[in-house]
Amino acid sequence: MAPGGSGRTTRKGALAPLQTYSQKLLWSLPFAVMAVVALIDLLNGPRLGFLSLLTLGPTFASVSGSVRRTALIGAIALALSLPLAAYNHVLGRTQNYVTLTTIIAITGASMLASRLRIERERELANVRLVAEAAQRVLLRPVPRQAGNMRVALSYTSAAAEAQIGGDLYEVATTPQGVRLLIGDVQGKGLDAVETAAWVLGAFREAAYDKEELPDVAEQMETSIVRHLSGEKFVTAILAEVRHGTISLINWGHPAPLVLRSDGTVQVAEPPEEAVPIGLTTFGHTRPKPYEIPFADGDQILFYTDGVIEARDGGGAFYPLADRTDLLRSEDPQAALECLRADLLNHVGGPLEDDAAMLLLRR
Repeated sequence: MAPGGSGRTTRKGALAPLQTYSQKLLWSLPFAVMAVVALIDLLNGPRLGFLSLLTLGPTFASVSGSVRRTALIGAIALALSLPLAAYNHVLGRTQNYVTLTTIIAITGASMLASRLRIERERELANVRLVAEAAQRVLLRPVPRQAGNMRVALSYTSAAAEAQIGGDLYEVATTPQGVRLLIGDVQGKGLDAVETAAWVLGAFREAAYDKEELPDVAEQMETSIVRHLSGEKFVTAILAEVRHGTISLINWGHPAPLVLRSDGTVQVAEPPEEAVPIGLTTFGHTRPKPYEIPFADGDQILFYTDGVIEARDGGGAFYPLADRTDLLRSEDPQAALECLRADLLNHVGGPLEDDAAMLLLRR
C-alpha cells in the first residue's frame, strides 16, 4: 500500500513463491549436472569419457551464484574428474591434463561472468530504487474523500527490471470543485518519471489557477509541450465533477467506464478522437470538453492502458468492461482491490506494464 493507504502495490509479494522455487532450482542445478555427467560416465564404462562435460557445473553456477560459489563448484568439478579419470584409465595422460586445464579455464571464465552479472544486477537494482523513490514522491496518496465523493486507487507496478512506467494520477479539491487527472507517459524508466513530474506539476498549478476546465487544459498543454522532446507524448484525461455531471477532456487516453446506480455501464467516449499531449502541436485535433450525467450512487472508473492491454497465457486481453460487477461493493477501495486481484489472476504472472485504476463514487 502507498503511504496513506492509497492502494499502491507491486508484484513482488505475489511472485515470491515462484522466485523461491527458481532460486532453489538454480542453486541445485550445477550439482545435479555434475552428478548426471559422472553417472553417465560410469554407466558407459571406461571406453567413453565424458569428463569435459564437468565444466557445465561452474558454467551453470555463474548464472545465479557468487564468484566464490562458482570457484567452489569448479573445485568440486576438478576433484570429481580425478577418480573418473582413473576409472577411464586416463589418469596421468595428456587427455587428463587437457581436461583439467579445460575445467580450470572454464571455471575462471565463469567466475568473471558471475562478477559481471552481479555488478549488472546491482546497477539495475539501484536504478529501480531511484525510479521507485521518484515515483513515490510524485504520486502522492489520493484522498479517500473528495467533496461528496469517495475515492479509491489501485496502482500495480510492472515486474520488469528497472522498467518503472510513466502512469500518473492526481485528485485536487479546488474552489471550482473536484478536479482529477490520470495519464500515461510514453516510454519507461527515469525519463518517463521526469516527464510525469512535469505533467503533474502543470496540473497542480493550473487546477487551482483556472476557473474553467478548458483553460486548465490549455495551460497544461502549453507547460508540458515545452518539456517534451523528440517523439514523446502523454495520454491523459482531465475531469471536473459538477452538480449532476462530470466534465471530461481526453487526450487519446482509454475512455473511463461509468457505472450507473441502476446497474448499467456506459463507456464515456469523447465526441471525437483527439491526439495525446505533445502531438497537438502538429495540427492534429485538440480534445474538446464533453459532459456526461453523474448522479448520486454513480461510479466512474479511470484506468491506464496497462489494465486493458494485460494478456493471459493465450494472448487474450483483460475484459475490463465485463468485470465491472466486481465494483459493486459498499467499500470502493475493497471493490477496486477485488478488481485488481482479478486482473492479476487473468494474467497469471507479472504485468508487462504498470496498471493504475482510479475509482470515484458519488
